[in-house]
Amino acid sequence: MKKILILMLLFALFSCKEESKQTKVIVNKVKLTKDDFKLPNYEELTLLNEPLPDPKPGDWLSEHDENGQSFDQYFKNKNLVSPSKKINIIYIQPIGTFTDWEKKIIDWNTTYIQLFFGLKTVQLDPITEESIPNDKQRIHNGNEQLHAGYIIHSLLPKKKPKDGIVIMALTAKDLYPDPKWNFVFGLASYEKQTGVSSIFRYSDEKLNKENYHICLRRIIKTSTHEISHMFSVLHCIEAICLMNGVNNLKEGDSRPNALCSVCLSKLSWNLNFNDLERMDNLIDFMNEHHLEEDAAILSKQRAIIAK
Repeated sequence: MKKILILMLLFALFSCKEESKQTKVIVNKVKLTKDDFKLPNYEELTLLNEPLPDPKPGDWLSEHDENGQSFDQYFKNKNLVSPSKKINIIYIQPIGTFTDWEKKIIDWNTTYIQLFFGLKTVQLDPITEESIPNDKQRIHNGNEQLHAGYIIHSLLPKKKPKDGIVIMALTAKDLYPDPKWNFVFGLASYEKQTGVSSIFRYSDEKLNKENYHICLRRIIKTSTHEISHMFSVLHCIEAICLMNGVNNLKEGDSRPNALCSVCLSKLSWNLNFNDLERMDNLIDFMNEHHLEEDAAILSKQRAIIAK
């Protein structure tokens, strides 16, 4: 029986561990060797890395032993997930109905994912919740919930087009992974390259022009964190980083929408980033949506890379 890794998305209240093996994607493009590749002014860029704070009770690193992942380990990964000429599109699958502001969040999230990874990102037509069997839905503590495991293992593999390297579902309904659990923010299967996330718990009030950026900041962080995992990037213990594991919303909010120098190197090499153009696009997006703190971090990185 194939072993499947199911990990919670960023901001999961609880955690689960299962053994896994990643899907090997045949790479059909030429990359620079590890020794030939280096981000411009890498040593100075590394000086921007902020050390991780000592974990508090309930934080991710207080409950999980993480070994980290160096660039060399990433480079040598025999199961590295990387786009090929025929498999290179990220797909977003909305599930259910959305308010006008929720729909805007989903659309902006799709735009951001394309800017972040530099890969064509396509939002598929929404599918109804009727696609999920009644026994994979429930009412819990007054909330309508969808079974995340069914979505990533049974629903999405059938929906992923042949040229899709990743497919991520997004819903405004709450999620649960198991009848024993209260909820999760999302789940992902690395073997199937599928994931699902919910914006249900990403806002404490009705979304509007004044507060939407809070929900947007959280969902773009969740989406890019999990899709980065699907491109074989493990949790980061090098510095404060988008790829840190987190256990709760407060801990997640303390992490930026920015990669440390090590994790940026991994994706830049793997996905052949145009680093300056990518940074400009991300900074413009952040400023447009009132995410000034993240924009400031990216601007500092961009200034060093541009020297």
